[in-house]
Amino acid sequence: MGVMQRSIYCLTTDGHFSNSCSTDLKPEGRRMCQAGKCEFPQSCTDVQRLKGFMEDGDHILNIQGKRVKIYCADMLTDSPREYITLTGGDSENFSEVYGYRLHNPAECPYNGSRRDDCQCRRDYLAAGYSTFRKVRLDVNTLQIITTDLFFAQTLEGRPVPFATAGDCYSAARCPQGQFSINLAGTGLRVSESTRWISQGNYAVVQIQRLMNGAKVTGKCGGYCGKCIPHSGTGLHVQLL
Repeated sequence: MGVMQRSIYCLTTDGHFSNSCSTDLKPEGRRMCQAGKCEFPQSCTDVQRLKGFMEDGDHILNIQGKRVKIYCADMLTDSPREYITLTGGDSENFSEVYGYRLHNPAECPYNGSRRDDCQCRRDYLAAGYSTFRKVRLDVNTLQIITTDLFFAQTLEGRPVPFATAGDCYSAARCPQGQFSINLAGTGLRVSESTRWISQGNYAVVQIQRLMNGAKVTGKCGGYCGKCIPHSGTGLHVQLL
């Protein structure tokens, strides 16, 4: 089963919008239909095939049988792409590789909290801070493509992929790099099967899942180290 929809307007005989039409005479705007008799797009390529080339924008797609609002980009090209709009904003969706390094990496001062007046030098060349307004979604595998930075903004240093954090701060299990994911309002959550792995020396990974997986935060780092989603699962999401 599916749903056919159409837009209905009241017009005058010369084609102008009007409010004078009787609601009793208004035809139905949507109805159920059998498979094969209607078609509901499952990708931005489907939208383009059904409606033609158009400006980028939001569309409702059928993702594994559920209606999900997806932002379609590159709709004037032959290769449209699907993105999730992060309604939590870029303050809730960011990735950081912290730039400070302790003079004595064997320490973890201030009980692991971050302070700008630490006995540090700020010279880690891999440091960076990126925020995200939208992230790309593979609608077939339901994996977020963390390395797509088309709707990201790098505010400091080098670009950092989504769901990634690290530092070169300390060798004493004292991570300072942070990331945040907030999928609230998107109809998606981070799958329980998604795992993060550490890379580098003395690397530590601390992951916290909140709001039933709609929000995930991480603190990661080492000397030098970082965390990324496990390559076996990627950043897999689920429909609510």
